[in-house]
Amino acid sequence: MAIRNLCVILVTISLSAYSSLSQAPPPPPPSNSTCNDVFVSYTYNRGRPIRPFDPTNQAYRFESTVTVLNNGRDELKSWRVYVGFRYKERLTSATNAVLADGTPLPGFVGNGTEFVGFPETDLKTAIDTAGDLTQMEVRVELVGTQFGVGDPGIPLPNNLTLVNDGYTCPAATTQGNEMHLCCTRNVSSRPDNNLEDNFLPRQDGDVIIMYDVTRTYENYYWAQVNISNHNPLGRLDNWKLSWEWMSEEFIYAMKGAYPSVVDTRDCIYGRQGQYYLKMDFSQALSCEKLPTIIDLPPTSENDTNLGLFPLCCRNGTILSPTMDPSKSFSVFQMQVFKMPPYLNRSFLIPPQNWKINGAFNSDFECGPPTPVSPSHFSDPNGLPSKRSAVASWQVVCNITHFKDQSPKCCVSFSAFYNDSVVPCGTCACGCNTKPSQTCSANETALLLPYSTLLLPFENRTSEALEWARIKRMTVPNPLPCGDSCGVSINWHVLSDYRGGWNARISLFNWGDNAFADWFAAVQLDKAAPGFEKFYSFNGSALPESNNTLFMQGFPNLNYLLAERDGDNPRKDPRVPGMQQSVISFTKKKTPGINVAGEDGFPTKVIFNGEECALPAIRPSSGHKTNAAPFAFVIALALLFIH
Repeated sequence: MAIRNLCVILVTISLSAYSSLSQAPPPPPPSNSTCNDVFVSYTYNRGRPIRPFDPTNQAYRFESTVTVLNNGRDELKSWRVYVGFRYKERLTSATNAVLADGTPLPGFVGNGTEFVGFPETDLKTAIDTAGDLTQMEVRVELVGTQFGVGDPGIPLPNNLTLVNDGYTCPAATTQGNEMHLCCTRNVSSRPDNNLEDNFLPRQDGDVIIMYDVTRTYENYYWAQVNISNHNPLGRLDNWKLSWEWMSEEFIYAMKGAYPSVVDTRDCIYGRQGQYYLKMDFSQALSCEKLPTIIDLPPTSENDTNLGLFPLCCRNGTILSPTMDPSKSFSVFQMQVFKMPPYLNRSFLIPPQNWKINGAFNSDFECGPPTPVSPSHFSDPNGLPSKRSAVASWQVVCNITHFKDQSPKCCVSFSAFYNDSVVPCGTCACGCNTKPSQTCSANETALLLPYSTLLLPFENRTSEALEWARIKRMTVPNPLPCGDSCGVSINWHVLSDYRGGWNARISLFNWGDNAFADWFAAVQLDKAAPGFEKFYSFNGSALPESNNTLFMQGFPNLNYLLAERDGDNPRKDPRVPGMQQSVISFTKKKTPGINVAGEDGFPTKVIFNGEECALPAIRPSSGHKTNAAPFAFVIALALLFIH
């Protein structure tokens, strides 16, 4: 009886416990289970301190995972995710992705960075794959170094979002060691309206690079690379193009361009040499993982090995489309050999981490290669048909200006109503950092007489000091440093009358290299609508703008010479290369314009795609006019005749 009662008690307790468990709340569902579109998460997995040990700035290894899961109805093309790193992170490796700005790893990402898929760029839907996560999801395993956050802290980023156009993302939710969010597609950006043959639309930018595979075979392919300038006020001089091969590819042959360094050692001593045993690598061009490609000179245009390719061999010059559309791009071809396990004619991977720059030009930031609809080319036999590329990728590059980047040209202002020139600013293009430097980088540049515009800075001192004495201006000690610019531009208000006004623009080249096919542009916020004509330049109002004038030299005269010796080098200073033109304006279209005030001077000046440094002040109208400006014009005319 006692045993039976004990059993009843035990059964009663078990049933009570089971009832209690059945009433307990279920565990929370996975964070991605409630997302019906694109789920993005960042998970901090683990970390540990690494050497050197420094209590004030300790470095820690971190391992994290970025997950992108497409739970929506639309395929996610060329996924892009921004991670707002904030602890001076240096990223060592990332699986299934590369950095969108082309930074190779290891690299600094402490200000935040954008990831793009590689080698797979698209995420399919559950509907199209019957819920196959291997096609719907990507996991990017990150390994790197961060500073200052050790256990029990969790070094999560300050932001996380999907960057793809057409999606709206809320602020990320943080739970423990994870951040996550669910991004929804905007109804107005459904893919049916934007996709052409299941490809993303082509984008626009300052420079567009097309990577077109034109022929493909089992172990190699031929690619055509087209660099086109889309910036109406941009250009490239002596362009250099680089990228990163991701799968041990190498360049065997080229037409229309050439590697800056011909080097096949990595192939001879690497896996390529072991696989291609019978290949003559002395004929190959580049086995570098990060090759740099340069244009050919015009003399190579008819070279049977490297030239004989349309639109090549322009010495690295890509002009503004405003200047000459036919010279606003450059094209070359190359033969690319592949390595196992990618020996399949249909398996094509473009290089990543593209970069392009020029000798006198701004830096560019290039995005990742994005698959686009195949390019079409004219039939080489002249038939009225088009030939399609096998596959095409687009790389968009935009001009970027870094905080520590100095201008490469500067502007001085002058006017008929003031006998002093407002010169280029002190250290306008940077300062000389030599220990022997005895000038001040902080003092304002001294006003100058017109005659000094023709003198190199080092020859202006005595004239500047004498002018300061005549004008009773205070002279600082030490004197202000020079502008350090290779190109300077003088804008002179030449006249102002009831119905109109005139200006003169003068270009000075103080460098050792001449500028062929130069161009310049000035932005006049209020005066541009009154523009009438250039007298000595080929110029016009920029069609895309209502405040910018574009100018270049006349055909066969568009050459800004380099600085040269004076007639008597022993006593005469060096003479800059010069070009100038008078510009006329009417006041009919600009009523109320104040030429002597701010309206007669440009608010932006560009030379060969580079924005020039402007003076901080304009010439005042409180000084008596003299004949110096006219003498300056005569001096320039005599130099041109000479």
